[in-house]
Amino acid sequence: MSERKTLREDAHARGRFAYDGLDRILHEKARLGIMTSLVTRPEGLRFSELKRLCALTDGNLSRHLDVLREAGLVEIWKGYDNRRPQTLCRLTPEGRARFAEYLLELEKVIRDAMPKAARKPDRVPELPPGWVPA
Repeated sequence: MSERKTLREDAHARGRFAYDGLDRILHEKARLGIMTSLVTRPEGLRFSELKRLCALTDGNLSRHLDVLREAGLVEIWKGYDNRRPQTLCRLTPEGRARFAEYLLELEKVIRDAMPKAARKPDRVPELPPGWVPA
């Protein structure tokens, strides 16, 4: 039974992303927001500013930064400003490169989807009997 569960979980994990190039570390709403905020600021952002931009709690931002740091995508610097502790977050060169690759993959998704979305069907398929408008 555990083998069956493992196969089911594996199929579910594979099915979550139609494109293998979508980096699972980056393809998460909060981490995508963090990376987007940091990519425009090469000098980095203070924790408090990043928290505000991403609308995350301290704990949530800390956890997502840990994931990104462990993956080598961000670096975190601790210091003081007027004797107040400060945390500075910025992208690593690898983080900047992987984010650019991720954006290229998203562009591929858009290119693949656009012809299908823009195409108008010759006729609208009929609904099965019993279906009513919501």
